[in-house]
Amino acid sequence: KVKPQLEEKEGKTFDVFTAVEFKTQVVAGTNYFIKVHVGNDEFLHLRVFRSLPHENKPLSLHSYQSSKTKDDELAYF
Repeated sequence: KVKPQLEEKEGKTFDVFTAVEFKTQVVAGTNYFIKVHVGNDEFLHLRVFRSLPHENKPLSLHSYQSSKTKDDELAYF
């Protein structure tokens, strides 16, 4: 659901977009830190926010880190 948000920010489309790892952090909602394979040896780390259920808001791409590798540790950012 956040792929179009990322493509808009990056100004390009991703033919490959596969989540390979994730971590969560509970705040006033939930932060998801997701390692995504985007083709070749390229990976991105995404921070996606899910609001509390009663707020009824869509998932939002909070921030991301590019130029990551498969072996880079997925850390909170």
